Amino acid sequence: MRWMWIDRVLELTPRSRCVSIKHISLAEDHLHDHFAADASRPPMPIMPASLIVEGMAQTGGILVGHAGGFKEKVVLAKVGKVELSREAIPGDTLRYTATMTLFDAAGASVSGIVELLDPAKPGSPEQIGAIDLMFSHIDQNMSGIEFPSHNFVFSESFRTLLRSSGIAADF
Repeated sequence: MRWMWIDRVLELTPRSRCVSIKHISLAEDHLHDHFAADASRPPMPIMPASLIVEGMAQTGGILVGHAGGFKEKVVLAKVGKVELSREAIPGDTLRYTATMTLFDAAGASVSGIVELLDPAKPGSPEQIGAIDLMFSHIDQNMSGIEFPSHNFVFSESFRTLLRSSGIAADF
């Protein structure tokens, strides 16, 4: 995976729950195109919903990968539900909480909550989304397709993220 849509893992309870955060910064290139200014309005930089889903997928993927000792190549297989109630903008922090609901040899499923931490509004976070995801252990696929032996899903970027979050990543 080349792009990281989470900045830090705050909590990892094996086979149960993973919590991560994403700080949204105006320095991120994708915000300048989503949505750029036009003749009728000024720029409206918002975090695309698809990238919010990907942040939850990365959080859930870490939970699923950790449950199997990072031996399997974990890929997102299905987005079961996405409910987002508002946009996230530069200066906001998203907190992703993924809870494992199923884990077996073929894959896993997680149920996730997305919360907005707004530094301008102290106090409890605002829940802005719910996302349910299913993951597959790609080497256990039924098609017989063989993939490279190295784990291309949990790349060096993920190792760095896990190490900097205080999580042992021996894979």
